[in-house]
Amino acid sequence: MSQALVWYVSYGSNMHRDRLACYLQGGRPPGALVTYPGARNTDPPLAEMGIELPGSIYFAGSSTVWGGGGMAFYDHQVPGPTPAKAYLITAEQFADVADQEMNRPPSSTNPLETLASELPVDSAHSVGPGKYETLLVLDRKGSIPLVTFTAPHGSEAVPHTVPNEPYLTMLRLGAEEVRSVTTLSSASELNFESELSSASELSSAAATPQPAAARV
Repeated sequence: MSQALVWYVSYGSNMHRDRLACYLQGGRPPGALVTYPGARNTDPPLAEMGIELPGSIYFAGSSTVWGGGGMAFYDHQVPGPTPAKAYLITAEQFADVADQEMNRPPSSTNPLETLASELPVDSAHSVGPGKYETLLVLDRKGSIPLVTFTAPHGSEAVPHTVPNEPYLTMLRLGAEEVRSVTTLSSASELNFESELSSASELSSAAATPQPAAARV
């Protein structure tokens, strides 16, 4: 049980503090199909701060939590920047959030709990093939690492998919919280809104009935 602290950097729906609370205290986010057990340590974050990540997000896969639709992933090799929120939590809580992202109950066997505190900055380490099992050590604030998890593949390696609207709502609420505590660069705002607008446009196009093919 690690009481070491990390800054968990969320770039997706967990930017919304009430959504993250479901991973820590347990519960079901509005619009979701899954109720989470919560972390072994249910304490709220000790602090939070808005930041910008140098890479970009993309949407891929199909979410079982939101009834299908794409999920946000971070590609640190694609130019950004993109807004994010960092939460000061224990390494144990970080591992428990990652377990629940993978639809597993929290467990003391998750190696992220120790790796998050031990690996150097700019490390990327996969602890499994799952969608959120690749640890990125982004930076340090004082002695505390800034860490996140993402997919083992990059943006160009997989088809992009359209997120469902409840999921996009969580991202928008999270971004508003980031804006309330920090001033985002125009490039970050543009990049984030471009990703969400593209996703919304694809969703609308997919929902528009197409004319039947003419019989000849």
